[in-house]
Amino acid sequence: MGELNKEVVDLVWKRPGSNGVSASLFRRWTQGLVFSETEHTALEQFEGGPCAVIAPVQVWTSPRPDSEEQKAALCSTLAEILEQACSTSSTTFYSLVTWAKGRCPHTTTHTPLTGGPETSQTPQDQQPSEKRIVKSLSELREEVVSLYETWKGRCGVLLFLYSVILTKGIVNIRNEIEDTTEPLVDPVYGHGSQSLVNLLVTGHAVSNVWDGDRECSGMKLHGIHNQASVGFLTLMESLRYCKVGAFLKSPKFPIWILGSETHLSVFFAKEMCLVAPESPSEQARRVFQTFDPEDNGFIPDSLLEEVMKALDLVSEPEYYLMKSKLDPEGLGIVLLAPFLLEFFPDQDTGIPDSFPVYHYNGLKQSNHNERVEYVQGTALVLGFEDPMVRTDDTPVKRCLQTKWPYIELLWNTERSPSLN
Repeated sequence: MGELNKEVVDLVWKRPGSNGVSASLFRRWTQGLVFSETEHTALEQFEGGPCAVIAPVQVWTSPRPDSEEQKAALCSTLAEILEQACSTSSTTFYSLVTWAKGRCPHTTTHTPLTGGPETSQTPQDQQPSEKRIVKSLSELREEVVSLYETWKGRCGVLLFLYSVILTKGIVNIRNEIEDTTEPLVDPVYGHGSQSLVNLLVTGHAVSNVWDGDRECSGMKLHGIHNQASVGFLTLMESLRYCKVGAFLKSPKFPIWILGSETHLSVFFAKEMCLVAPESPSEQARRVFQTFDPEDNGFIPDSLLEEVMKALDLVSEPEYYLMKSKLDPEGLGIVLLAPFLLEFFPDQDTGIPDSFPVYHYNGLKQSNHNERVEYVQGTALVLGFEDPMVRTDDTPVKRCLQTKWPYIELLWNTERSPSLN
């Protein structure tokens, strides 16, 4: 398995021409998938970096009351992520990676919770040496349960990550990543890439968060092609660095990974109506925005006919009537808001005005009293800006406003939860 080990390690850690990552950065990733002592269904993250694996695992870990059911929940989650990786690739088997004797070598001197002596090991020094191949889903679930102590152990996060990569297939991942010279983990800062997050959330290691593929200077840039089971929102969109598409913004379940500049946390609710099937107006907005890739809020009037055709709204006489109605001043553009108002007036979204919400951040130092616990609150989504209920302008709120522009958040704690 030696050459394969090197390929996995290089894919995760190594930028061409570099010497790989430092031992101190790698040490931040050598932790297990372990639950908080104060919140029994919340995974704890010891240091910055591995949230790119921990947060996607956390979104599927349902509340469970005791240790046995906690074990079942975690193992079920890991199996589902592996199953998804296999179903989106050309492989027909699952790979489970372990180290010989079931432990991560040469790291016993370091205790993440207390910050003991630092290991001098790097990814090149710690290549996994055993791989189990299973070919059925039932066998996969049995094997994942049998390795429960491995996932909890010192290198559980890395072993699970390597298992997903080998299950998906290294070649398949390289074919989906936009820039194959960039590793899945940043070798300078230790943050997981968007490709890594997308791989664990959707099964596809694409580098972008928009819907579908786009052409740019003759290059095809891959995005998300289907509605994801869980969503993704990012503070970077509020800063206009990117635009998350509807397939990630409106997932099948009301759970979203929230991205800041350096960290990933989780926002979730229990209201399934938040993720109801796409309404006609939401579909129209999504289609309109595919013709407006720079998110200007308008399209050239020359594209109106294509938008209407894509939505089955067009007949030739109606098209010319709409063109003059939606661009009465002859500016040559059609704005999104009048377009939606014309074809989908007063459409009820079905979203309640208020509902309970929860936020998870796995880093102890980012939680009140350094206790990893869910923060509960109430979201108000009024559909308009009401100065009477305006709350603080926090990064969590700005991130959520990329999906609900007029959301307000009333948390049950003295301070708002942190994105970092």
